[in-house]
Amino acid sequence: MSLFVVGTSSHAGKSVTVAAICRCLVRRGISVAPFKSQNMSLNSFVTEDGGEIGMAQAMQAFAARVPPTTDMNPVLLKPKGDCVSQVILHGHPYKDVPIADYYRETPFLLNEALEAFERLRETYGQVVIEGAGGAAEVNLYDRDIANTQLALALRLPMILVADIERGGVFAQVYGTMQLLPKELQPLVKGIIINKFRGDPDIFASGVKIIEDITGVPVLGVVPWFSIALPSEDSLSIGDKKSTDLPIRIAVIRLPHISNFTDFELLEQHAAVEYVPIGSSLDGYDCVILPGTKNTVDDLAALRGSGTDHALQRCRKAGIPVIGICGGYQMLGRELVDEGFESTIGTYAGLCLLDCVTRFASYDKNTTQVHRTANPVPPILSCIGEVTGYEIHMGVTQRGDDREAFIGDGVASADGLVFGTYMHGLFLNPQAVNALLSYLYKKRGLPFEPVPSCGVDPYEALADAFEAHVDMDRITALVKE
Repeated sequence: MSLFVVGTSSHAGKSVTVAAICRCLVRRGISVAPFKSQNMSLNSFVTEDGGEIGMAQAMQAFAARVPPTTDMNPVLLKPKGDCVSQVILHGHPYKDVPIADYYRETPFLLNEALEAFERLRETYGQVVIEGAGGAAEVNLYDRDIANTQLALALRLPMILVADIERGGVFAQVYGTMQLLPKELQPLVKGIIINKFRGDPDIFASGVKIIEDITGVPVLGVVPWFSIALPSEDSLSIGDKKSTDLPIRIAVIRLPHISNFTDFELLEQHAAVEYVPIGSSLDGYDCVILPGTKNTVDDLAALRGSGTDHALQRCRKAGIPVIGICGGYQMLGRELVDEGFESTIGTYAGLCLLDCVTRFASYDKNTTQVHRTANPVPPILSCIGEVTGYEIHMGVTQRGDDREAFIGDGVASADGLVFGTYMHGLFLNPQAVNALLSYLYKKRGLPFEPVPSCGVDPYEALADAFEAHVDMDRITALVKE
């Protein structure tokens, strides 16, 4: 048997709940894999065979101690703007589709998702499914392949997750239960109240009320916790809080920012702020241009907001400027689009690096990589070997500037500006240490290196769930 985790809304905590259940089951000796039929996110991950899936499913696979595969997220939607999304099917670009046309694909995509689910079940035995958004989107019931249609096809026991921090948790739970299709309501076997601040025992009367009005047991009240897990999508940026650490790093919050999970290790050791375009960059020790789904459009947004001039001022002041993927492309002299990235044309880059990027194909480079930084002081020369992954359209040709990594990237002569296609660079402790040690030294401050081996966050997550959720009952549901 398997289990279906749905939510009362987006950002209710479904992804983390699935990850927690997966790790708890693995610790009990039960083989399990995660699954989400359709995800919409610009935070993605590359599997060993070069497929692209949502970051949340990769995170859940790590929790389950299995390698991420494209079957875990057969349909990934990457919004491009103007109600158009790129559809990633089984890990590879399928087509760009306006949302109105996308729903015509529902029967085909649902069948593809069901086949992926069955392959996972055959391989691992048990599968923990994550729904998408809110489960009670009544206007979408006839075409919701992530919730309703999938649940009707599989008829698995369901757990409903509600976010108490948003307020109105009773209406969330009761309203969702009442609006679910009648044939799905009996499948809801438990409710989890998520993100409770304070002593969960205080909510004991609330638990009884929810059980009385729904007839469904509350399996746990999960307190708010801070465990370093990869963020699922742009909604998570709002949860990020800058620390009071002495080194301040600005990550430009591009309109189509992607894979900002790249900086979550940095966030633990520096005051990382996601700065909206048009904001002042004064007072930052380093500026990072992150990945983006729409390089050309976001470059135009930088220029329209004046952030391009702010970046030039940072460069003149000797502030390191680092570009990742689309951010790297923007740092070059020119971007040539033959109609595959945005609109046909040649666009002037920020001219902080001597390179030119050409978009001449719809093909996307998706691969896991091992890179060695070239000996370009003062930062790259201290990085050494790192791992990461690439997800990008376009090919970049280097001019007279130096190569940043062997086989990838460009660095300025003084090494204070560099770009790379490698996502996950700053998830490597040695890269974080190279950057922060330089920034601390520049400020005349002592620096304590980041440990090379961190604590497994999924163990802490499982411990929290075991303490506050009836995992015995959930385990029984999975094994029915």
